[in-house]
Amino acid sequence: MTETTIRAACLQPYSDAWPRPNGEEVREVLRRAGLSGAKAARLVGVTDGRQVRRWTSEEAEISYAAWAILCDAAGIERIWIERQG
Repeated sequence: MTETTIRAACLQPYSDAWPRPNGEEVREVLRRAGLSGAKAARLVGVTDGRQVRRWTSEEAEISYAAWAILCDAAGIERIWIERQG
C-alpha cells in the first residue's frame, strides 16, 4: 500500500490560516494509527464512525483538535506544540 503524503502546512500549530486536511490525508492518518472509524470517533469524542466518514469523504471538515489527536495517535509529532527554530 502506498503512503499518502500529508501536507506540511496541515501539521503546524493552529492558526486562522491552518489548512484543513483533505479526506485522503485523514484516511492516511487513520491508517497510520491503525484506527477504524468507530475507534477514531471514540478517541476524539465524536458521536460515532459516521462523523469520521464525513471527514474522509469531505462532507464535513475535521476540527483542529480532532486532527491533532489523530496525528498523535499515528505517531506524528505533537502538531500543536510550537517548534523553535
